[in-house]
Amino acid sequence: MPLEFILAVDQGTTNTKAVLVDRSGRSVFQTAESLTLMHPQAGFVEQDADGIWNSVRKVMLECVAHVQRVDGHVMGIAISNQRETAVAWRRGNELVAYGHAVSWQCRRSTEIVDRMSDRHEAIRDITGLPVDPLATAGKWTWMLKHDEALRAAAARGEVCFGNVDAWLLANLTGGKVHGTDHSNASRTALFDLAQLDWSEDMLEAFEIPRSVLPKVHSSASVFGICTSIQGLEGVPIVAMIGDSHAALFGHGGYVAGAVKATYGTGSSLMMLTGSLPGPSTSLARTIAWSRELRGVTFALEGNIAMTGSSVAWVGEFLGLPEPVSGTVALAASVTDAAGLVFVPGMVGLGAPYWDTRARGLMVNLERFHKAAHLARAAVDSIAFQVADVLFAMENTSETAIAELRVDGGATRNDALMQFQADIIQRPVLRSSNELLSALGAAWLGGFTLGWWTSLDQVEALTQGGDRFEPRMAKAYAESRHDEWKLAVSRARPLKPMGEAA
Repeated sequence: MPLEFILAVDQGTTNTKAVLVDRSGRSVFQTAESLTLMHPQAGFVEQDADGIWNSVRKVMLECVAHVQRVDGHVMGIAISNQRETAVAWRRGNELVAYGHAVSWQCRRSTEIVDRMSDRHEAIRDITGLPVDPLATAGKWTWMLKHDEALRAAAARGEVCFGNVDAWLLANLTGGKVHGTDHSNASRTALFDLAQLDWSEDMLEAFEIPRSVLPKVHSSASVFGICTSIQGLEGVPIVAMIGDSHAALFGHGGYVAGAVKATYGTGSSLMMLTGSLPGPSTSLARTIAWSRELRGVTFALEGNIAMTGSSVAWVGEFLGLPEPVSGTVALAASVTDAAGLVFVPGMVGLGAPYWDTRARGLMVNLERFHKAAHLARAAVDSIAFQVADVLFAMENTSETAIAELRVDGGATRNDALMQFQADIIQRPVLRSSNELLSALGAAWLGGFTLGWWTSLDQVEALTQGGDRFEPRMAKAYAESRHDEWKLAVSRARPLKPMGEAA
């Protein structure tokens, strides 16, 4: 019997991965291609949209070569993607992007969302998202205001807007399909979570014509047929989902109250809920995933802008030849940060603060502190930020969280994982699989193909990992967290007199 595979692409901020998953649900081949970010001015973060697509095309072709070597067949394509990165392109068979993709990290739309203060509550209530430059809608509004040709083409119905998933789908189908899934749609600040459709009120608020937006599908469904990759012609795209959502699916534990944290350039904590949760000022409400005939699954989420990127920033600041690995090595050379606290608010603070005016700072700096202490404080700041979101989830949901499941590159750092368990005072379960986003997307695609029919079957595919139990005394952990919260308060500028807190 010929070998059958799902080809899963995990398109991330700094790299694109591709994985071949067989009918046992396991990865049998993987490859990756790195990407770069551009910072044209303060607060602006961009990527080359064509570069994103070319990286995807390259890793997919490498997977095709492997499939041909083993005389197998790709039965479906699944995509997980970096979210809230805004792309605009010309509608039609010849796909031409309007300028660069605006990264999820970009803050260029800060003034736009700040000017919408009278709509902040409505935006949160309808879309589930706190009003923040992170959401895609403000970036598209900025594009329309600053690009006259784009604005005119959009008015003529000649433009497509989408997150990275929609851009990849358009390229895979030769421009024939303009679509997205529920999870990505819920990250735009334009999608009505209750009605499961684009909100006319939000389209009016952000001045975005409905015609430019993609059709919304279930995460596990047939989105279109591949026409543009040699060796994959005729293969259906059977799943699309945001990367953090895909990682949650890859962890298993499909019950309300399950929480995972993905540690990447930024970080995301997501908690499954039994139904659409009520509005929250500290957390986002989102769609975790959806399956045809099974409806949508909702979640609470907290987004952190700078975790892995803060470690990289410190390495660059210190002039280290290898910023990330060099910072991690420096951090490991000391037992702790010796009281130094580093708040990576260089682009503001995300959940649970959602403060675009916050800025990075170091506090408690003394004469004896060395570069290693700053490095350790940068690594520690990841755990503190995750703890802030976890505690907010517990308070908002009124649910006791028993453990935290984790994935992502930074989780390979045992010292960080132990410190994380210490600060949150509960076990941390590290996945043994570094490909959770790709696997989660592939497993969703398996539902579309009929490879699996129940969540119990997928649960059986999940793998164990390492468990970190708290070792730090609770009182000391709380005092460390109190020091962090004091530092965060200093990173946030005082509001002008008369402005609401």
